[in-house]
Amino acid sequence: MAFESTELVLNKNGQVYHLGLSAEDISDKIILVGDQNRVGLVTSFFDTIEHKSQHREFVCHTGLYKGKRLTVLSTGIGTDNIDIVVNELDILANIDLKSKQIISDRKSLELVRIGTCGILQSDIPIHQFILSSHSLGLDNVAHYYSIQFTEHESELLQEIVDFVPFPDKIEPYLISANHALTSRFHSELTKKGITLTASGFYGPQGRSIRLPLKNQWRESLEDSSFQDIPVMNFEMESSALFALGRSLGHSCTTICLGIANRPTGDFSKDYSKDMNELIEYVLKRF
Repeated sequence: MAFESTELVLNKNGQVYHLGLSAEDISDKIILVGDQNRVGLVTSFFDTIEHKSQHREFVCHTGLYKGKRLTVLSTGIGTDNIDIVVNELDILANIDLKSKQIISDRKSLELVRIGTCGILQSDIPIHQFILSSHSLGLDNVAHYYSIQFTEHESELLQEIVDFVPFPDKIEPYLISANHALTSRFHSELTKKGITLTASGFYGPQGRSIRLPLKNQWRESLEDSSFQDIPVMNFEMESSALFALGRSLGHSCTTICLGIANRPTGDFSKDYSKDMNELIEYVLKRF
């Protein structure tokens, strides 16, 4: 049965509505970046580029890196944009856009997010590569879907919720990154642990400029660990990426460059060299 045009929305060119892409424009291996200017930075390492496009904040390049066909796509900031990106990438992989029907031969994508983050462990220096084993979602995106969580995820979440005085009406969820994909990027150069995905940059990450916070819950997570898994960092995308990606049959992980240490107050003055090194690190292992 075909999807209604108001549910599976396409543009006038028959492409997915927000990304402005067709199935042939993307690879099965996709690097996601928040900043649209970072797309060109990643593909500056490519040998050739076969596709370039931009619609709104979604910049897409597809090309070859040492014989591997890769796509680099900007998502913009936040889990609301990740909801669009993951759904529309899955549509490109698994829906026939002409008939608007599900393709019988399902395709699984590999999605790796490269970003920046704030470190929550005081002994980890800025410019460290931070790899996400799990994401603690402080957003609401996963709550709109029928997401199946594992027993391990539920138990780990309960330990965190029992310990942290989150603001009222916040209902966190915890989801794992894909283990096999994450292991590909783990080395002596990375620190791995739980990533906090916030719905904003200021209050939702415990920052107060002129508006006071309800409580100081962030401090209880600094230098913390649960089931011997350290709470490593803050960012704004991974929870929805992991939850939607896994539920749709895709493999997802996140690796970030720590540019701030929240417990110590250190902030990077210039992380361009380190970001280039992180990009090369990911490209060689993807």
